[in-house]
Amino acid sequence: MSASSLVNEELQPTPSPSPPRSVYGLAVVALVLAVAVTAVMVKAALMLRDYNNDGWVSTTVGVVLVVLSLYAWVPCARAFVAGRERGALLAKGELVPSRRVAARGREEANISMGYAAAGLIVAGLMIFLFANSGGVASTFFAIEPIKKSFHQVLHAFWTNIWVACVSEVLVLILGLLVAIVRMLPGRAGMPLRMIAIVYCDVFRAIPAIVVIFLIVFGLPLTGVHFFQTMSGTWLGIIALTLTYTAYVSEVYRAGLASIHPSQSAAARSLGLGYVQTLRTVLVPQAVRRVIPPLLNDFISLQKDTALLSTAAVAEALLVSKLWESQLFNLSPVVLVAAFFIIITIPQARFVDYLIDRDAARRAGK
Repeated sequence: MSASSLVNEELQPTPSPSPPRSVYGLAVVALVLAVAVTAVMVKAALMLRDYNNDGWVSTTVGVVLVVLSLYAWVPCARAFVAGRERGALLAKGELVPSRRVAARGREEANISMGYAAAGLIVAGLMIFLFANSGGVASTFFAIEPIKKSFHQVLHAFWTNIWVACVSEVLVLILGLLVAIVRMLPGRAGMPLRMIAIVYCDVFRAIPAIVVIFLIVFGLPLTGVHFFQTMSGTWLGIIALTLTYTAYVSEVYRAGLASIHPSQSAAARSLGLGYVQTLRTVLVPQAVRRVIPPLLNDFISLQKDTALLSTAAVAEALLVSKLWESQLFNLSPVVLVAAFFIIITIPQARFVDYLIDRDAARRAGK
């Protein structure tokens, strides 16, 4: 007997191929979830119909939701069929086809569980919404209070948009300036670097609402005529600009620091000065790299414009709170939340697009 045959047959015997994993376990779990989502969705549809006094619109919506919940049964049935095919193929000794069928069956079971879980979440939210004879829906989503307050809240929301736009422009300029100051080289730039560091640390540590209180209520009390004649809206813009400049300057600084030092050295070797290197080489690249995090900060700034309501600025939240106190219903406040969602979600998706595009560019796609 040769050494190779001894190793192959006695020391390392050929392992027998294992059969594919069973599909029925996942299929049974998917079946249980499919039954649960159908039952819970029927309950939610009945509550929706009862809340709307058997209206045909709510009845139609409930029927549509129940029909959609039945979709989880389709991949569940396919999973059971795949499990039966797997057993038949194994009985014939066809191992490779049985593996393919089993993998497809497990995938169908996972799809069924995914749709069933999503349906359970939707049905659970509906049950919560219409619980206690629709108490939650009447408190937060009453149509009549929304209709009464819509025009005034919408008019006040333009103040939020205007404050956000003006603040963003100021923050873009001042944030870049602070970031450049923080990166000034040599001993000559050390005093300015220290001032920029202290500014960033202080305003990142103080909550935005505290800054708004100090600026909006404090500056007019100083007796300075300029601040006494300034409107609360402009004082709020100053407060938000001071706060978010500290954050955005760090974003800019991270972008500048991410550029390889060889580019700066190459620019200086070509005879460009420090300012020219910043303007033509470093800043353009840094800005392109930090656009996604900049947009995230601006989304936060837009939401924080609602904090101006605490300083008696007539923006959307303050107007909605006045309507809430008059109607004893929180639906006008929910309307403000809907306005912020409408303007924020497209920006969030745009940020995702920029991140994906940058990742694809770096991967060479």
